[in-house]
Amino acid sequence: MFRHLNLNPRHKNVGDCAVRAISLLMDEPWDKIYTDLSVLGFEMKDLLDSNAVWGQYLNRNGYRRHIIPDTCPDCFTISDFCRDNPEGKFLLATGTHVVTVIDGDYYDTWDSGDKIPIYFWKKK
Repeated sequence: MFRHLNLNPRHKNVGDCAVRAISLLMDEPWDKIYTDLSVLGFEMKDLLDSNAVWGQYLNRNGYRRHIIPDTCPDCFTISDFCRDNPEGKFLLATGTHVVTVIDGDYYDTWDSGDKIPIYFWKKK
């Protein structure tokens, strides 16, 4: 389920999870997503990696946010989400981290499978 991937052009671990995740989700270069989020953040007077900025970016590009039911709020992990969703492309948000899921695998620079997702984005 975990697939190591770092789309940062210099393979840095610099807190760019939203840029990396959106880049993979939308199949766009890291530089384009970084630039797009920077411009939108400037327009919104917020930082490019804030949930409001990248959420607005996804919304403008045809993605919709879905809340994950909290029937088990402390035990449903990213790994569980992957098992329950073996097909499709999703962006999962934990509140402090963002990761892309494609066909039941999650792509990240580290194994974040034990983190608790709060919501996910999917193209409508």
